[in-house]
Amino acid sequence: MLALCTAVLVVAALYFARSIFAPFAFALFMMAIVWPAQKTLQNRLPQFVALIFTLIASVAVIIAFASMVAWAFSAVAEWVISHAPRFQELYLEWTHWLEEHDILVIAPLSEHFDAMWFMRLFQTLAGHINKTVGFALLVFVFMMLALLETGDFQQKLASLGDRGFRELSQAGAEIAAKFRKYMVVRTFLSALTGVAVWAFALVAGLELALAWGIIAFALNYIPFIGPFVATILPGLFAMAQFDSWQSVAIVIIGLTAIQFFIGNYLEPLVAGVALAISPLAVVFAVFFWSFLWGIPGALIGVPITIAMLTLCEHSASTRWIATLLSAKPPKNRSSLNR
Repeated sequence: MLALCTAVLVVAALYFARSIFAPFAFALFMMAIVWPAQKTLQNRLPQFVALIFTLIASVAVIIAFASMVAWAFSAVAEWVISHAPRFQELYLEWTHWLEEHDILVIAPLSEHFDAMWFMRLFQTLAGHINKTVGFALLVFVFMMLALLETGDFQQKLASLGDRGFRELSQAGAEIAAKFRKYMVVRTFLSALTGVAVWAFALVAGLELALAWGIIAFALNYIPFIGPFVATILPGLFAMAQFDSWQSVAIVIIGLTAIQFFIGNYLEPLVAGVALAISPLAVVFAVFFWSFLWGIPGALIGVPITIAMLTLCEHSASTRWIATLLSAKPPKNRSSLNR
């Protein structure tokens, strides 16, 4: 009961103080990724100069990524505006077909739905994007301070000489290495997914092929939810573009096959055992952390789970948690008894 009450209190604190905890966790995640570059520069340049170069490079990458995603979604929004009557026509056809078959589930929505529903959706997304500006600034400040103190903090842990602190330092280094591998794997698979979606959209004759490729690349950073959305959105737009259901079915089946092959075959092959997590744990992590922290939580939910499982592996009393939530079986029976 004490552990359960503690867990509830911790979750409540993470939720109600998400404006602080979310950017701080995101900053630590980014710091772990760029720290090797910062450390390499510090060996040749003064610490502050190395920090400036590291931050400039990080901001440049983020701005380039955000610019591509913004262009892709703006291109889709413009396409929606120019084809708004077609979406309205499709909606009326679906409503009529459902009413003929005595399916009135979406009928109450008809008085609230019009051709500009998609536009309002994109306006809502734009509002959320504007809110992330303050979040990004706070992440930047936390990240800068963390990079300044990382080296000194490691030396302080080493100077304590306690075994527990040494294990904590080792666990931190292992977590940072897993974070970097996670981002390398995720970026490679996201780029591969984006290229595959772009090429398939060109072959299938789907408009905005480049935009769909960029959207698939960006959304693939969010496990489970991202690939699902990157498949459904082009499918909906294919219904507005093509007149035959065969063409729409080809688009949906093709995009689903791309996501399934990359997510279920290539990703476990590339990630290896170091990032092996139970699929159930991945899905739970994405939904749980997105509930707590929104989009930032969905982005770093899996890395947070990786960090928690790594910490569990370093403690005999919690190693069973890492074993149960790992995607790989234990090597032998004795590994559960250590």
